[in-house]
Amino acid sequence: MPAWVRDELEALRASDSYRTLRPLEGPCGARVRVGGREMLCFSSNDYLGLAADSRLAEGAARAARRWGAGAGASRLITGTLGLHAALEQDLARLKGCEAAVLFNSGYQANLGVLTALGRGGVILSDELNHASIVDGCRLARARVEVYRHADPADLERRLRAHAGTSRKVVVTDGVFSMDGDLAPLPEIMEAAREHGAIVVVDDAHATGVVGGGQGTAHHFGIRPEGLVVMGTLGKALGAFGAFVAGPKAVRDLLVNRARSLIYTTAIPPPVLGAAGAALEVLGTEPERVERLAANTRRLRRGLQEAGFAVPDLPTPIVPVILGGNRAALAWSERLWERGFWVHPIRPPTVPEGTSRLRITVSSEHDPADIDALTEALADLLRSDPAARQAPEAQA
Repeated sequence: MPAWVRDELEALRASDSYRTLRPLEGPCGARVRVGGREMLCFSSNDYLGLAADSRLAEGAARAARRWGAGAGASRLITGTLGLHAALEQDLARLKGCEAAVLFNSGYQANLGVLTALGRGGVILSDELNHASIVDGCRLARARVEVYRHADPADLERRLRAHAGTSRKVVVTDGVFSMDGDLAPLPEIMEAAREHGAIVVVDDAHATGVVGGGQGTAHHFGIRPEGLVVMGTLGKALGAFGAFVAGPKAVRDLLVNRARSLIYTTAIPPPVLGAAGAALEVLGTEPERVERLAANTRRLRRGLQEAGFAVPDLPTPIVPVILGGNRAALAWSERLWERGFWVHPIRPPTVPEGTSRLRITVSSEHDPADIDALTEALADLLRSDPAARQAPEAQA
């Protein structure tokens, strides 16, 4: 093994940045079994508790029995099944868009849409966008302008500076995955419309969560005409894969230009069957989304009362910012000892000096579960009052 590999691993350990994997001993859910213990899990993106739902498992089994285990090829060869076409129509309806196209993951979707739409032009990207958006910008061979987080005025100024550029793309997370705040989508769309730019919204953490489950645009009451929306099937919808919804012309361009769609084997039938079942549950059980919202309010209110700098937001992602890596690791470990799995998040996922606990709540958490976590965190704050709270990083 080359020495530089060992050196890099040692550097990660020395900076409290080393990561390991913890295998679950059963399905993901509000309660999980790991390391021989049952834990209350406040770290997953399974916001609606569908990952282990028997209806999704049965949907996967039905699809496998009829369509087989694999798609057999990429989408543009022989890999487009009737299941793909039907699910894409359902996803377009969910987002209120003309058309949709499936991708194998949210990461691949963002790479595909940004390289296809942004190539040779200008991409304007929020400074706290997801890593997959950052990498999509890098691969697009475009000029990339990074605007201040959730700052439409800075975005408008940068758009104005590129008035002579015909191909302009504005890209933003809808719900930001590490802070839980929402992009100011109405103002972003207004600035983009004035300057002839396409708006791409990453709705990975908004689909099934806000706007009655339909996402960021619906949360703000915005008609989605002209929007390009990426969503995932593997978070609130409990399955796997992703999609891009928007105008039919954009869908057609992606089919012809998105390399991360063209050059990979299509999503297999069991995954499509599970995703289709999840959409059915979302449509017939709106109370799941309502229960998620109620649990979100309970968690945020409880943390505020305990002295944490937590804003009033409608999303189930609640960061407790502690500053250094060591503090985040220590708090996570102390919660683990009390039976709570709350994952520490460190750079480069978040900016230096903002290491945190990223708490996520599910529709399937009992109110008592949430209260118990709040009490445990309040105990930690009382024992470690020097832990830095940074409301400006969560606003």
